[in-house]
Amino acid sequence: MNGHDVKTVAGPPASAHRRKPGPRQGLVLAMACAGMAMVGLDIAIVNVALPSIQRDLGISQGGLQWVVVAYGLLLGGFLLVGGRMTDLLGRRRMLLAGLGLFTAASLVAGLAQQVGVLIAARGGQGLGGALIAPAALSLLAVTFREGPERNRALGIYGAVAGMGGTVGVVAGGLIAAGPGWRWAFFINVPSGLVLIALAITCLATDESRGRSGPLDIAGAGTVTGGLLTFVYGFHHASTHGWTSAGTLAWFAGAGVLLALFVWSERRSPAPLVPAGALRNRTLVAANVTALLAFGALFSFIFLGSLLMQQKLGYSATRTGLAWLATTTTSFGVSWVAGRLAAVVGVRRLLVIGLALLTAGMVWLVRVPADAAYLTDLLPAFLIAGLGFGICGPTLQIGALSGVTESESGLAAGLLETMREIGGAAGVAAISTVLVAGEGLDGFHTAFAAIGVLAGLGAVVAAIGFRGGTQA
Repeated sequence: MNGHDVKTVAGPPASAHRRKPGPRQGLVLAMACAGMAMVGLDIAIVNVALPSIQRDLGISQGGLQWVVVAYGLLLGGFLLVGGRMTDLLGRRRMLLAGLGLFTAASLVAGLAQQVGVLIAARGGQGLGGALIAPAALSLLAVTFREGPERNRALGIYGAVAGMGGTVGVVAGGLIAAGPGWRWAFFINVPSGLVLIALAITCLATDESRGRSGPLDIAGAGTVTGGLLTFVYGFHHASTHGWTSAGTLAWFAGAGVLLALFVWSERRSPAPLVPAGALRNRTLVAANVTALLAFGALFSFIFLGSLLMQQKLGYSATRTGLAWLATTTTSFGVSWVAGRLAAVVGVRRLLVIGLALLTAGMVWLVRVPADAAYLTDLLPAFLIAGLGFGICGPTLQIGALSGVTESESGLAAGLLETMREIGGAAGVAAISTVLVAGEGLDGFHTAFAAIGVLAGLGAVVAAIGFRGGTQA
């Protein structure tokens, strides 16, 4: 199979999954965007509210880190399993389970009076998000036909998802300064209840379509344990160093668990990741590119925020507003990137997008100590926003191209896993580069490292995707 000009493999009769007219498609798209926005916004909103949480609950610095880490660990560790469960148990069912868990955990977090309860609730939110994300993306894959129709939907989905970080920073500052940090969690409750009601009333009941057997428990356990250990290894490395005994032990443990996962998959009659999925060259190329691209993007936002607040004296709210240049540009470009995929091609779009992100980092390598926003930061923020506005939906298009409906959840879970692992690895690596440097020179070196990461992504996209004009 040509890994770029792939076609959707025939599934059940077309009449069984005929897409209903536009209004239903629009509602599914709106629900998917809202669900993913809720998951993404929560990260940024809570990060800004951390000082208030620490003060009110008397949390130590170590405990405060776990308020963030618990969410990321459960989200990153369970995405792949959440994607496969979506295929086996049904998209509507898993979306409802994820929304219900996320909403309930948000309520518990908002009411928490002890740090242990808050950390446990944050883990529950992460687990809920690990069910929501692949179910939402899989719903789009089966609701919109592969080609221009799906590409347009993924462009809108990517645009909304890309806005989450900056909107969350601004919202977090306003919430912390206004009604208080608990509303960073309470705000999810009415949103979640509305989405649950819409999903119950508007999404068709999951059909029994002879899905490929039961969940591979051995595979699910080893890959989840491996990913949890792997993601935590990056967090440990950012605070204890890459060569510390603890860091090496975490990564060694992750390697053992992931090796056991590969071993068990080869012997399983119903593997968590079917071998056929790994033979889809487009899917593999999209995921490797996503690992590098999201690593570069998350690191860019992390490093840029530190630069503005630590070196330029910006407040958290002003930093969030400064990022609007990147996210609004990304939002606008994402709307049209899906349409361009059918004309320009996934490979070319990804190379262009990652080259632009690289160019933005090159610009920031020369940022002065007294940088002015309009002349020194804004050009790079706009270029980077343009680049990732192109990459975001294009990666989703590539990852879902040529994937059967029965494996769309797995494909979505794989892509979201690469997003989380890429982000965690990128931020940890860039933190190390920054600490190794001195003053502003450390920032310059770190921006250069992000540029290298984005450049590698462009190379992988150029090599991994075959020629052609359509995804």
